[in-house]
Amino acid sequence: MNQRDLIGVLRRGRELLPGDPAFGDPLSVTGPGGARAVARAADKLVGDTPSAAREIGFGALQVWQAMLERMGRGKGSQEVTVMFTDLVAFSRWSLSAGDEATLDLLRRVAKAIEPPIAERGGQVVKRMGDGVMAVFPSADPAVRAAIAAKAALGEVEVNGYRPRMRIGLHTGSPREIGGDWLGVDVTIAARVMEAGGNGNTMLSEATLDGLDEPTLAELGLVAKPYRRSFFAAPLSGVPEDLRIFRLSGA
Repeated sequence: MNQRDLIGVLRRGRELLPGDPAFGDPLSVTGPGGARAVARAADKLVGDTPSAAREIGFGALQVWQAMLERMGRGKGSQEVTVMFTDLVAFSRWSLSAGDEATLDLLRRVAKAIEPPIAERGGQVVKRMGDGVMAVFPSADPAVRAAIAAKAALGEVEVNGYRPRMRIGLHTGSPREIGGDWLGVDVTIAARVMEAGGNGNTMLSEATLDGLDEPTLAELGLVAKPYRRSFFAAPLSGVPEDLRIFRLSGA
């Protein structure tokens, strides 16, 4: 069995282990820029290129986190709202735009979306290429920041290209470790963002329930239930009963 086949076997084996089998991918709790105290240490030990050692290491971390969750120790002591953002079709555009234009765009995007996050009490936890992860003390400022950030992004243009951004919000109690956040609630927020398609703002039922009653009306928005299309792949690493909503103009 060659190295590539072995990695494939290990990845399939992780589907049978407790916890999130996506542990270690860019949208999991330990993707690039994952929990500094745990996954980043693993990256230093086994590297960031595909390898059997890397898969075994992430498999162990996956089980470790799942056991903490089962013992009630996998969650933090405070509730926060987690935000993930991502530029739609950014990779395809950047390949043709070139490095200089790509860096220019990323700088402009950061200048557009990060101030609205900070101004509403949010903290940017990490930047992941064309997206960010941020945390807020509650759902209300998180939603207001998301809407303000998208409005600011509408002013960004590079060589005729106007980026579109999808956003995912989920409220829960992840654990803060070394300035990062770890746990199933972080994974849920990332998967909620994945459901955002071509630039929608999505939120979990927990975030919707945490909003002040007049907030959506003040923003001119309504929350519509998200229904996964028949051909869309199911979201991995999230509860089966997770309900997601899409924010739409009223």
